[in-house]
Amino acid sequence: MNLFLAGIIIFVIIYLFLNWFAKTSSKKIAQFLKRLAIILSIFLATILAVGGKYLFSIPFLLILLSGLKIKGLTALQMFQLWRLIQYIRNSGKFSQNQFRSSRSGSSSITLEEAYKLLGLKKGCSKEEVLNSAAKLQKKIHPDMNRDVNTERLSQIVNEAKEKILKSDFS
Repeated sequence: MNLFLAGIIIFVIIYLFLNWFAKTSSKKIAQFLKRLAIILSIFLATILAVGGKYLFSIPFLLILLSGLKIKGLTALQMFQLWRLIQYIRNSGKFSQNQFRSSRSGSSSITLEEAYKLLGLKKGCSKEEVLNSAAKLQKKIHPDMNRDVNTERLSQIVNEAKEKILKSDFS
């Protein structure tokens, strides 16, 4: 019944439009089409301005992730690494100057950050720490990813492993 009613409404709208079109001069039709184009442009611009940052951010992010050549990292792991880097960067312990500096022996991450980086919780075994660090190193080690500069990430993983081993297992 609803389909029948919707069909009748559409038919009536088309009939009224064609009837108006047949009786109206071409000048009025051109003015109507100009106004319609302006209204639709404003409507589309409003939709893109309000919702565009959400509509276009996910596909763009997926394109960027597929363009990265870090072998073995899933999109979720990339997102987790990005969040960790943002957290460390916001805490002031991970700045652009540290990317350019040579390898430093001083540990710049806290124990809590080290556990987060390796994806572990306090109270884990030494083998879990070593296995988690080895898995991350296999994915981000500079020898495995020559196309991407991952030296600093590799250093941070080593620092996290050493920090946990020194504080909890020595």
